Amino acid sequence: MIVGFISMVAVILLAFLRVPLGIALMAVSLAGLAWITSTGTALTLFPMTVSEAVLSYDLAVVPMFILMGNVISRTGIAHDLFRAAYAYLGSVRGGLALATMVTCAGFGSVCGSSYATAATMAKVAYPSMRRYGYSDGLASATIAAGGTLGILIPPSIILVIYGIITQTNIGDLFVAGVLPGLLGLTLYMLAVVWVAWRRPEEAPQGERSSWSERIASLRGVWPFLFLFGLIIGGLYGDLFTATEAAGIGAGMAVLVGFLQGRLTLKVLRTVILETAYTSISLYVVLFGAMMLSKLMTMSGLSVGILGLVNDLGLTGYWLILAILVIFLVLGCVMDSMAIILIFVPLFAPVVAMQGFDLVWFGIIVVVVTEIALITPPIGMNVFVLKAVLPDVPVLRIFRGLVPFIAVDIIRLGLLVAFPAISLWLVSHV
Repeated sequence: MIVGFISMVAVILLAFLRVPLGIALMAVSLAGLAWITSTGTALTLFPMTVSEAVLSYDLAVVPMFILMGNVISRTGIAHDLFRAAYAYLGSVRGGLALATMVTCAGFGSVCGSSYATAATMAKVAYPSMRRYGYSDGLASATIAAGGTLGILIPPSIILVIYGIITQTNIGDLFVAGVLPGLLGLTLYMLAVVWVAWRRPEEAPQGERSSWSERIASLRGVWPFLFLFGLIIGGLYGDLFTATEAAGIGAGMAVLVGFLQGRLTLKVLRTVILETAYTSISLYVVLFGAMMLSKLMTMSGLSVGILGLVNDLGLTGYWLILAILVIFLVLGCVMDSMAIILIFVPLFAPVVAMQGFDLVWFGIIVVVVTEIALITPPIGMNVFVLKAVLPDVPVLRIFRGLVPFIAVDIIRLGLLVAFPAISLWLVSHV
């Protein structure tokens, strides 16, 4: 147990020092396993773990959804979504921010990446909001908060990783993420309305579009509706598995891109290379997480934590509350992916032993990591925006995010208090 605890601390320290997460996980796991057993055993476990993961049917989800997201990012669907959302919402006070939030949710739902959503929308929506007189704080905070919706509304890479780590059905996780994602979008839009009401000078009204312009704007939305409906409809109707949905979604995204004339062979080559690079990076991290999970099991740390929980008398929702507080504190100083990969393998068995549904736990864990993406001092979405918008001070973005963080806490409380929000759709599949 001491070896397991030291290994956990070592991984966290290396993460703080910005050592690549996959390398940190694998190096510490190999050293810890060698310490507990022997160098030969550790070096034998490593290829066994890698081969087990590579041959996993579920793991094929990762590159397929990444490919789909990259194709969509390169074919201009974000511009089309924003144009349609603005046509319907732009004329009300704060309408551009509302349109940005809707576009973030739509783009994120088929892209699956919070960072990609935030970076893309910073280029698509921020110039329009500034042109119409929106404050830097509201404009940038809307994009940073809206970007977090990309990791909950399916398909979501982080839900895939959670499912692989905890052996939870990925299709169930995708279906469970729909209503919490829509709840998050609704609360974010209410936060925009509140800011526009309290400080109208920060969120002026835009131009009113005619009904002919609104109807015409919908022509660019059909690829998004088609892909989202295909994936979620197929999963909901039990027509195919999550892995099959990923393959079909990627194939259809490529086909739609070619039919629209937006995806050339040169662009496809770039997309494939980006997909390969991102997939390999994620695989390295996953392999390291699986090795760390083996170390935690062999060291007895997982059993020790379960015993500590029993000794402290933490049961039921008190246990969930304690875990969420730990995750919220860690989220202020650690990357969300690191939190899930390091701590979920420790806490998931304890949660399952208490009789909680791991699908529901996965959703609230992802919501916590969403909050981590926009909380200081290390809100990764904020720094992604800073890279794209160098003239906007980081402190101004964080100040603008206060209302969005507040409604995120409200959403987290609702999801914990009412598990049916996450599980109702799953129970009907």
